[in-house]
Amino acid sequence: MDAPATAGTRGAVAQAPASLPPPLAGALEDFLVHLSAERDLSPHTVRAYRGDVTGLLASAAAAGVTHIGELDVRVLRRWLAGLAAAGAARASLARRAAAARAFTAWAARRGLLAVDPGQHLASPRPHRTLPGVLRQDQARQLMDVAALAADDGDVAHLRDRAVLEVLYATGIRVGELVGLDIDDHDAARRVLRVTGKGRKQRTVPLGVPAERALVDWLTRGRPLLTTASSGPAMFLGVQGRRLDPRAVRTLVHRRLADVEAAPDLGPHGLRHSAATHLLEGGADLRSVQELLGHATLATTQIYTHVSVERLRATYERAHPRA
Repeated sequence: MDAPATAGTRGAVAQAPASLPPPLAGALEDFLVHLSAERDLSPHTVRAYRGDVTGLLASAAAAGVTHIGELDVRVLRRWLAGLAAAGAARASLARRAAAARAFTAWAARRGLLAVDPGQHLASPRPHRTLPGVLRQDQARQLMDVAALAADDGDVAHLRDRAVLEVLYATGIRVGELVGLDIDDHDAARRVLRVTGKGRKQRTVPLGVPAERALVDWLTRGRPLLTTASSGPAMFLGVQGRRLDPRAVRTLVHRRLADVEAAPDLGPHGLRHSAATHLLEGGADLRSVQELLGHATLATTQIYTHVSVERLRATYERAHPRA
C-alpha cells in the first residue's frame, strides 16, 4: 500500500487541473506525489506523466466518468483511439499507453480500482529508427579538430575539447555530462561516476586521450572560469555556472561542421557513435549496456542493427555483384 500524501510532498509536484472532477483531480495529484516522493522520479519525468494521465482523465470525464473506480479498459481504448485518429505517432501512443498502465496499476494498489484495466490495454510498438552515427575516421577527425582549437589555450576551447572527448569516450548522455561534479572524477583509476536516469549511478572508464583532455581542462581551464556560483560542477559556462545542455549541443554541431562529410549530429549522436564503434571493435552487448546505463538489453541491441546496416551499405558500394 502506498503511503498517503502529506502537505509537504504535495507541494513538490504541480497541482492537478481544476477542470477535472474533484475525485479524478485528487487521484491524479496523489499519483504525481507517488512518482515524485516515493519513486523519486525526475521532475521532467513527472511532468510527462502528468500530461499523459491528465489527457486520459479529461477524456474519461468527457465520457461521463466522475470517479476513478469507473475507469475500465473501454475508456482507456477510447482515449487511445481518439489520439490515433488525431494523428498521434506510434511512439507517442506507446508512451501514453505506458503512462496509463502505470496510473491504473497504482490506483489498483491503492484500492481505488477493483481491478487493473491497464493490464488489458495494448498499444502499438513504436518504429525503431536507426540512429545516425559517425564513422570511426570521422570521430578521430572530430577529436583532432577540437585538439587543434585547444592548442591556443583559450579556456572555452579547452572545455570543448574535454566535453567532446568525454562524450565520445564514455557514451554518456548530455544531461549526465553537465551533471558531473569534480569529485565524480577518479584520476587514479581513470573513471567517472555518472548519475543516470532514475538517479542510478554507474562507473564508466575514460580512455587516455579523454583523461588528458579532462585533466587539462580541470587544471588549466576551469580555474579561470570559477566563481562563487560554480559550486562543484565539473564543466562551466563562460559565466562560471554549471554548463547548460544547450551549450553542449551547440558546440557539438559547430565542431562537426568542420569534419568533412560528417552528419550533423548532436551529443546523442556521439553516444550512438561510441556504442556502435565499441560493438564494431568486438565489445560484448552486455558490457555496452552497462556502459550506456540502459535498463534493458533490448535497448542496446539497436546498435547491432546499426553495425549490420553499415556493413550492408559498405558491401553494396564496394562489391561488384552487390
